[in-house]
Amino acid sequence: MAFANDTEASLIAAVELVNSAEDPDTLTEIAQLDEFFVRHVYTGVHARTAAELAAVRALRAPLREMLTSDRDTAVRLVNETLAEYRAVPQLVRHGEIDYHIHAVPPAAPLPVRIAVETAMAMIDLIRSDEMSRLSICADSACQGIVLDLSRNRSRRFCSTACGNRNAVAAYRARKK
Repeated sequence: MAFANDTEASLIAAVELVNSAEDPDTLTEIAQLDEFFVRHVYTGVHARTAAELAAVRALRAPLREMLTSDRDTAVRLVNETLAEYRAVPQLVRHGEIDYHIHAVPPAAPLPVRIAVETAMAMIDLIRSDEMSRLSICADSACQGIVLDLSRNRSRRFCSTACGNRNAVAAYRARKK
């Protein structure tokens, strides 16, 4: 199933944010948050402060719970998030991005926009019964989240590094 571009973009950003907590932590400096903001084409306010960085980092655990929970729990978490931030979905168009949904104003703090955009993307996964697109990395030493948007649902690892590590281990095991 193909999802709307904003759904995929929000899920990709959320998974990257959650996985940034894995060892080594890749979101410890404001410059890294700046890169995340640009890479995921966020718009609106970006304060570039230590407080904003701390608030975005604090999202990682609740987003992990939302992304990895069962469907009914995900529904509860999505609804709580949308209610907490008084999300009001609206179609918007900016830059080169055609109409898509924003549910909080561009002046909302970045952590609020990330949380709400993730919740809005989860609505599409839940409604289409596609929660299986999210899983935990198959590498036994990793707890990263895998977002599988492939047609054949074959993605098992959160990163190339985890996939390569397991491929090398399997190769060495076969050679013994």
